[in-house]
Amino acid sequence: MNIGDLVVRKSYGGDVTFRVEGLQSDAAVIKGTEFRLLADSPVNDLIQVPYEPQSAKTRQAHIKAHQTLSRLQQNRMEQAERNREGLMQEWTAQQEPAYFEMPGKVLHLDGDPNYLKKSMNLYEQLRVPAEGQYVHESAMADTLYRLLPKVRPDIVVITGHDGVLRTRQPYDLYSLGSYKNSQNFVAAIQVARQYERHLDALTIIAGACQSHFEALLRAGANFASSPGRILIHALDPVYVAAKASFTSVRDTVNMNDVLHNTISGIQGVGGVETKGSYRVGVPGLNDLSTLKVNPSAV
Repeated sequence: MNIGDLVVRKSYGGDVTFRVEGLQSDAAVIKGTEFRLLADSPVNDLIQVPYEPQSAKTRQAHIKAHQTLSRLQQNRMEQAERNREGLMQEWTAQQEPAYFEMPGKVLHLDGDPNYLKKSMNLYEQLRVPAEGQYVHESAMADTLYRLLPKVRPDIVVITGHDGVLRTRQPYDLYSLGSYKNSQNFVAAIQVARQYERHLDALTIIAGACQSHFEALLRAGANFASSPGRILIHALDPVYVAAKASFTSVRDTVNMNDVLHNTISGIQGVGGVETKGSYRVGVPGLNDLSTLKVNPSAV
């Protein structure tokens, strides 16, 4: 077995596909290919698998991810048509309504460089303006303190790796000490809320696999994982951010879409009512290279 190999765990029935990140004698560090899970495992509990994921859970995640992406793209087309129809009512029949869009800007902090790359690719595909930073979970609070005044985002995503610690037995799900990184996520949320306390002025999406959902919401997150302490899909935070980015400032984010249409479902992500960040501007922006202007300033 080598670093980079795809594997599943025998003791878990091969439910999740992992990639080997590190090897130490008879143990391996493994990372989920689709789920935000970083774990260690005895090498003799791992089975190498072909390139194509074989587990039913992973295949199901692929299907749900495709459905969610299609739904977001369909929502975008419907929204563009609503914008056009709304402007048509205000303009004369001889004038073609022209407008420009200002979707909410995302600042995405991720504790995993590979998941960050996937996330940024999806933002680009969905045309969501976004800046991403790979930051270890323990440094996220300090990074936000530095970046928030510079980037001035509408939406902040704080994610990476988390989980209920096996070393704390018996574990207490109410205690932050029972989680790998929930305390770090809480600290980052608190910094963001010191920067902007209003939940509709800065939307915060926080958490990873099995994160302390209630603590993240109490700290000031709008949306968080994981109500059921389950594994969440690597791209679930991106889908929620995209939904907030393209929901009008006049509307609240459709909670049914967030709860039922993310890949991990209602036990993976939850949150509170939150207004969107999307704005329409008129008239449409000009191509300045085509304008004929008579300079008037001396």
